[in-house]
This record gives sequence, C-alpha cells and structure tokens, in this order.
Amino acid sequence: MSAKQAEPKPAEEKKSTTHQVVELVVIVAIALGVAFLVQAFLVKPYKIPSGSMEPTLDIGQRVLVNRLAADFGEPAVGDILVFHPPAGIEENGQDQCGRIHPADQSCSVPRDGQSSNTFIKRLVGLPGDTLRIVDGHVIRNGKRESDDYIAPCDGQPQCDLPAPIKVLPGHYFLMGDNRGNSDDSRFWGPIAKDAIIGEAFATYWPPDRIGLE
Repeated sequence: MSAKQAEPKPAEEKKSTTHQVVELVVIVAIALGVAFLVQAFLVKPYKIPSGSMEPTLDIGQRVLVNRLAADFGEPAVGDILVFHPPAGIEENGQDQCGRIHPADQSCSVPRDGQSSNTFIKRLVGLPGDTLRIVDGHVIRNGKRESDDYIAPCDGQPQCDLPAPIKVLPGHYFLMGDNRGNSDDSRFWGPIAKDAIIGEAFATYWPPDRIGLE
C-alpha cells in the first residue's frame, strides 16, 4: 500500500505566496530601474510639438532620441537633433539674436544660457562653416544643400538671408524643414554642443509612420 502524499501545510503555502510576491516586486523594481536608466542615458521618447519640421515630422508624431550620440559622437549635417535653444527666446519676439545684425543675414551669435524648453530641428551647419540662405535653401561653403525633404519657402523674408555668416567654433546651425514656418538658428543663432540632447533616429507613433529617420 503506497504512502499517502503529504499535503502542503498552511504555513508552507503562506511562505510560498510571500516568496512569489517578493519576487514579483523585485522584478517590477528592476524593470522600472532599467527603463529609467534607458530613458536617462540611452533613448528618450519625444513628441513633435509644432509643424516646423513638416513634411518630415508631423505635429503629434513621436520619435526616439539617441542620447549617447551627443555624448560620444560628433553630429553630422542632415541629422535631426533635439536640443535646448538659447535662454529667453520665448519672450523676445521673432528675432532673438545675441547681437544686432543686418536684415539680410542670419543670426551668428546666440544669447547666453540655455532654455529649459526642447526644440527639434535639422542640423545644416557645422563649426566654421560659412552659410547663406537663398529661397529657403542653405548654401553651405558655397554649395547648396541636398534638401528634397524641405517644404517650399514661398518667398517669406526669412527665406532669403543671402549675406554670409560663419558658424562659431563649437556651435551648430539648425533649421526646421518647414523653412517658411520655423523658429530656428536664423533668428537666435547657432547652439553650443552641450545644448544638444540627442539625435532623433526612429518614429514609433503613429503606426503608419513607424521606421527609421
């Protein structure tokens, strides 16, 4: 006659349940910690707040930003960057340059400090580059950018700034793809590298726009 299998005692059942709860709490805590570290140091989601990057990025579109790109690499012309613009530009109208400049010239010197706001624009000029804007197109070191991604500029004043500027050392000139409707470096100048948060490399929302930038 086989021995009857012992049934779990209430104390053992309680111990097992407690162990499972503790294990679940630890797993959730680790997952949250990993998610926090990823967002803080590696990849951060960002929602497009305006139409300044149309037609490339639409209002409400969500992108992923590579934060390591700003820390360990040099940005390249054509990159779409998320960054902090110069301080105080929100309160000073459209032209928020750090110094007075001719009406036919982009701003070449930014205001001191950084805003807590975040913008997203395309990098069009590197440190030391000479830039002009003609009909919304960037003329970089005498050569027009390859810019089939931009929206037509429609002859607005900010579309024609033919007097050349030289980008400051350690600074980067950024513009929206919607050249006739973008608050960008033309008005408040190039930004310092330490103002760059990272490079937008992929879209994750809406579903029909999922993909790499």
